[in-house]
Amino acid sequence: MKKIDLETHFITKEYMKYMNQHKGYPRYGEDPNTGRRRLFYTPEVGEPLGDPLIEKLLDLGKGRLENMDKAGIDVQVLSLTSPGVEQFDPAVGISMAKEANDILHEAVKRHPNRFVGFAALAPKNPEAAADELERAVTKLGFKGWKTHSNYGGDFLDDQKFWPILERAEKLDVAVYLHPAVPNIPQMMKYGIVLAGPPFGFGIETCITMVRLIYSGVFDRYPKLKIMLGHYGEGMPFLIHRIDFAYLKPWFDPEATPKLQRKPSDYLRENVYYTTSGNYFKGAFDCTVEAVGMDRVLLSTDYPYEDSMECMRFLDSLGLKEEDREKIFSENAKRVGIVA
Repeated sequence: MKKIDLETHFITKEYMKYMNQHKGYPRYGEDPNTGRRRLFYTPEVGEPLGDPLIEKLLDLGKGRLENMDKAGIDVQVLSLTSPGVEQFDPAVGISMAKEANDILHEAVKRHPNRFVGFAALAPKNPEAAADELERAVTKLGFKGWKTHSNYGGDFLDDQKFWPILERAEKLDVAVYLHPAVPNIPQMMKYGIVLAGPPFGFGIETCITMVRLIYSGVFDRYPKLKIMLGHYGEGMPFLIHRIDFAYLKPWFDPEATPKLQRKPSDYLRENVYYTTSGNYFKGAFDCTVEAVGMDRVLLSTDYPYEDSMECMRFLDSLGLKEEDREKIFSENAKRVGIVA
């Protein structure tokens, strides 16, 4: 069976140059205490960004393919790395997104059997972003849009961004909702360990996912497909509790958002969950029990995570062959990632 990796990341030299020169946030810069390069999401939150990681992000050829072969991965779905272009000035973001998409398209053309693209978009100009998504899908052959869980002060549930989601549904492509540093001042105190991948990333993505549900966007666009990494960033654990306001007889119905389905129904019917960067069997088991094996897809989060570690963990679960086929290949085919 083919093994299709739904979340891997890259950067371009042009993107790196801009991030090095950018005076605002996010930007690349030197930590004054250590002299080491950081991705500064805010003045307080700097993510380590060493040369070995940069080299892997820039590599759209030999080294990446060798890593895939070692891990037994046949196809990578690539997307522009965090923080993307969403928080930039719209004109800059539009230009950088188009350039990144074109560079990724050339990489896919060089390795059409190994690489698939997810588009980068600049949503602060929603109509232009929707048009770029259409170009990326219909002209470049991309299979979705990778976005982030906030755009600075804005979230994807705001109706001004719905034209992009409407276009995604029309094109029948998925939206991969990737974490970002929380838009919560209290999360900044302890830097990247609180605001970043160990904790804050997941919290912020959950907030955005629930906001999307309560906004009614899935009632407006019922075929919209969202993907969440890290086994849903905790959403499967909450799948029973999230229906509290819809099932408790004493709850005031006027305090409950008017939706056509229970919140948990959207999590089971509009959302897919990937394995990226979470090697806890309890998280895997919870996700499968909450949403079913048909909703779980392989993802390694390369190069931020070790592809081999991900595959060893999944192999250790002793899954039935039919379930392995679903996670590694069949579910990705159903979502339209590969034929």
